[in-house]
Amino acid sequence: MAVASFVLGLVGLLVLNFFLGPVAIVLAVLALRRGTPRRFRALLGLWLGIADIVLLAVLMAANGGTSWSILG
Repeated sequence: MAVASFVLGLVGLLVLNFFLGPVAIVLAVLALRRGTPRRFRALLGLWLGIADIVLLAVLMAANGGTSWSILG
């Protein structure tokens, strides 16, 4: 779960940050609660998930309410 959290948080910085960010956070918290030996990766996944949500908020503020547009 720690590695999955890290990967999803990293990919979430590029695409689907509204979905992958929260999933990365949940997986990181679960991994940390279960005492994963990959604690550093779980913490990175947690911080990357938080960064995904912050990036989403910044993009929504900059674009007037939407982070991306299908129509251009």
